[in-house]
Amino acid sequence: MKRLFVGPYIVWLAIFVVVPLFLVVYYAFTTIAPDGQATFTTAHFIQFFQGLTPNEPFFQRLYIRVAVHSVYLAFLSTVICFVLGYPLAYILASKGFRDKSFLLFMFIAPMWMNFLVRTYAWLTILERHGLVNTILQQLGLPIIDILFTDAAVLLGMVYNFLPFMVLPIYTSLVRIDNKLIEAAQDLGASPAHVFLRVIFPLSIPGVVSGITMVFMPGAATFIISNLLGGAQYFLLGNLIEQQFLRVGNWHFGAVVAVVLMILMIVSMAVLRYFDKSELQEEGVRV
Repeated sequence: MKRLFVGPYIVWLAIFVVVPLFLVVYYAFTTIAPDGQATFTTAHFIQFFQGLTPNEPFFQRLYIRVAVHSVYLAFLSTVICFVLGYPLAYILASKGFRDKSFLLFMFIAPMWMNFLVRTYAWLTILERHGLVNTILQQLGLPIIDILFTDAAVLLGMVYNFLPFMVLPIYTSLVRIDNKLIEAAQDLGASPAHVFLRVIFPLSIPGVVSGITMVFMPGAATFIISNLLGGAQYFLLGNLIEQQFLRVGNWHFGAVVAVVLMILMIVSMAVLRYFDKSELQEEGVRV
């Protein structure tokens, strides 16, 4: 009976996960010969790592710079989301906060709108004659040209991905047994020690999930960078979109997608390693 219910999920995974991944890897390691036959090659990977100027230093090559820039912005957005999201999740999870349901609703409501519409809205807010500069002019302050810069892209990433940091941390915090906190307080622990030794270690699974859910789409985003960074703004997601939809070079686009997947797998492995190490260390302390 269990196999009967599991069967549809296996079919779904095979069609929408395994087959697309196989096709991406297949295109990354093949090229079409003049006779129409697909042949194995690593030339597209060499092209990615060498860029247009292979004699330049490694990190100054075009596609490497794009990859580093993508990881850099994804890392910054993840850090900012964590700094903003953890206190918010902590406040929402605290028993003394009564209006948590309403605040959660107001926090999640924008996510019901289309991702593209939410990002477009920031164009009218950040443009030269937009809402931000209008307010600055009314206050007698100089206007700012933030649109089509790293700051605008970073702002759009934080705005769109912040809920993915808050909600996992909030879920971890509300599941903490209050008896553990009360026991620490009865033993004379200060509020700071209770947070550092009890609350934060127990919320680490939520933190790891939040970091993963922000960093991965941040490294692969292309809509935010297209709209808020301008047409010439390039991240790995934009490079993949260009190769598949504009240039038509599916083989090189697949190589970029494989590189991005490897970066994500490595980052997830590092996060899981530190998650396990932290939990083991806290277990020894207890």
